[in-house]
Amino acid sequence: MPHATQSQSRRAGDARRPAAFGAIDRSAARREIPEPDFPAIARSRDFLVLRRRLRAFVFPMSALFFVWYLGYVVLAAYFHDFMSTRLFGVVNVGLVMGVGQFASTILITALYLQYAARRIDPRVAALHREVTGGEPS
Repeated sequence: MPHATQSQSRRAGDARRPAAFGAIDRSAARREIPEPDFPAIARSRDFLVLRRRLRAFVFPMSALFFVWYLGYVVLAAYFHDFMSTRLFGVVNVGLVMGVGQFASTILITALYLQYAARRIDPRVAALHREVTGGEPS
């Protein structure tokens, strides 16, 4: 059989069979999930506990960082002599505190990720399973 005829024959045969990937030969139809009752979820005990846990980390850490940042700005604006105190070489207090702003941001992010993985994410997954009957995507 010439080459063109072979490819035409394959295409005609493929049209009669449903598309398949490996052993999968049926549609991956998704099941319909009803719309969650968001007001009921917001009033649920589990959701309120979840919000309380999130606030227990976010509010104190935000306040701490705000005081630390505002302190740095006030010191830089009004206490030039203190901020220009040399610690070693050309490195002064202001420079160390400025770099400390970046370091504290990274530290807070790492602490939040650890806190969320331990205290928030498992509760979110459980609440999602309860509401939808499936795992979060």
